[in-house]
Amino acid sequence: MDKAAMLRLKRMHLAPYIQLATCLIGKLRRSGGNMFRHQLDTMAILMDYGYIDSVLLKASLIHDLLEDAPETDPDTILSIDDESVDVYKLVLEVTRRPVENKAEFLNRIRDFGSLRAKVLKSADRISNMISLGYVTDDVFVRRYTDETEQFVFPIAERADERMLSELKELVATRREYLRNRIEI
Repeated sequence: MDKAAMLRLKRMHLAPYIQLATCLIGKLRRSGGNMFRHQLDTMAILMDYGYIDSVLLKASLIHDLLEDAPETDPDTILSIDDESVDVYKLVLEVTRRPVENKAEFLNRIRDFGSLRAKVLKSADRISNMISLGYVTDDVFVRRYTDETEQFVFPIAERADERMLSELKELVATRREYLRNRIEI
């Protein structure tokens, strides 16, 4: 990270968003850990790819909040800072609506999502695919890798070719795991 990016990051005031995300600490993930850690992992993936966009990084910290803590009052997000309206809009973009199935949700992001939404969804799926390495439910792993290839590859292709490349590698390693799985 160069000095200019470091200074931009320093001025972002991420702490209020991190604090808001702490309500996800008790929300367990199928792969272990909790949803709070997943939010931080997603932000770290964005930074690893060079994204130092304050709205994107703030949204990454709370991107699952509305789905996994539906009791969240939107005003707690909207009142954080002068970017909170844009952060909230981005979180809504990457939040699955109650009337959407998973395919409709991912196709909506692919076809109508902003570039930020596509980048965030790609980073989110990279985090999920990494965590998938700890899941031993073969049916779930197969379904999730197929879903990633069918629906998320096209999102990443429009967002960031480097993320697409990592997702392809992660899908390949999960499929290799499935091919080599020996039942005892």
